[in-house]
Amino acid sequence: MALPLINYAPKSQNQRVAGFETGSDEQPRIFTTENVLSSGDMENLIWAGYRQIYSEHQILKSNRQKSLESQLKFGQITVRDFIRGLAISAPFLERNYQTNSNYRFVEMCVQRILGRDVYSEREKIAWSIVVANKGPQGFIDELVNSEEYLDKFGYDTIPYQQRRILPQRVGGETPFNLKTPRYGEYHRSQLGFPQIIWQTSVRRFVPQEQQPKAGDPSNYLGMARNMPLPATPPQRVPLANINIDTMVPRRR
Repeated sequence: MALPLINYAPKSQNQRVAGFETGSDEQPRIFTTENVLSSGDMENLIWAGYRQIYSEHQILKSNRQKSLESQLKFGQITVRDFIRGLAISAPFLERNYQTNSNYRFVEMCVQRILGRDVYSEREKIAWSIVVANKGPQGFIDELVNSEEYLDKFGYDTIPYQQRRILPQRVGGETPFNLKTPRYGEYHRSQLGFPQIIWQTSVRRFVPQEQQPKAGDPSNYLGMARNMPLPATPPQRVPLANINIDTMVPRRR
């Protein structure tokens, strides 16, 4: 029996406050099949879906899901199904799920699919339990089937970041889909990074005109230091084995 989702309280984030701004370039552009009039509009909608889920850093020719694109163009699936297909595709899971902890994966998916940042660490824990119980595909299904997703985007709209403008910061907030999903601290520690190498000697740069020339006595000092030590050290004779009577007396 799967555990129910832990309750977490929403916070008064920027996207949950009614906005009164005038339209500008900072406002996200909404892509929906309700106003698609040509094949070019459909291509722009598909590109917006890739940019939102994959981010511009992962939009590669090898990552394209041509089957999903074809089904969306012919009306066999909805935009919500297209978004779900991108999020559970092998390239997305390989580059985002397998290289991050569950907490980091939850944060990225909430940002890209629900269009907002996570409310708190409690929400991360709640969704991480879903990932552990149902796997990444079950977690994605929970997000696209949630009331929050359906209320915001429905079946025909590409998810977008809610109200990116923050009054306390100049220039607004960095779009979620432009954040590079690079290896997190958790995955780097599993790979053994960072590696710290301590140097026992300090190397200094000596200009060529100041370097010792052939025949300089300083070269022999370095050669002597680099000479290997004898393989077997000289043996020590115990004092009890020395015959004092046979020793030559000192001259006075």
